[in-house]
Amino acid sequence: MRRTGLLSALLVCTAIALGALREFVFVNLNYQIDFVLHARPGNYAHSAFRAWADGMGATELIGAKWAFAAGFVAAILALTIALARVRLANHGWLKAICITFFSLSALALLLHALSGALPALYPVSIALLHGMQYPVPVLVVWMLSWLRPTPHR
Repeated sequence: MRRTGLLSALLVCTAIALGALREFVFVNLNYQIDFVLHARPGNYAHSAFRAWADGMGATELIGAKWAFAAGFVAAILALTIALARVRLANHGWLKAICITFFSLSALALLLHALSGALPALYPVSIALLHGMQYPVPVLVVWMLSWLRPTPHR
């Protein structure tokens, strides 16, 4: 396997691992938020996560949730740009990728803000935001790279 192929595989595997980490963090964060908000008798969050979140109130946990979301979006954006540079061998995709990420983020936040008045928008906003936190964009760039011949394959 050539250097480009190895680097591509490493970036895709990193994105997949990041998606798994994101799932662990958010599942446990949601368990912790539910435990704090509803004073549940039991907490289903992982013990290591509970130790980290011990003493945090609902406001802090929700703030952490938004911070983690922004961090995962930024990490996936970076991996998407890196894979585009490796697979597409030019920097012309940087602007399109950034515009797409920022537009989808803005749309997700707008739909989230409007979901108070139109509850049907809430799951759409969540789906958009999730799509940018998981390896979906990285995999899209990887698949698109096979449609465009490059001298690096």
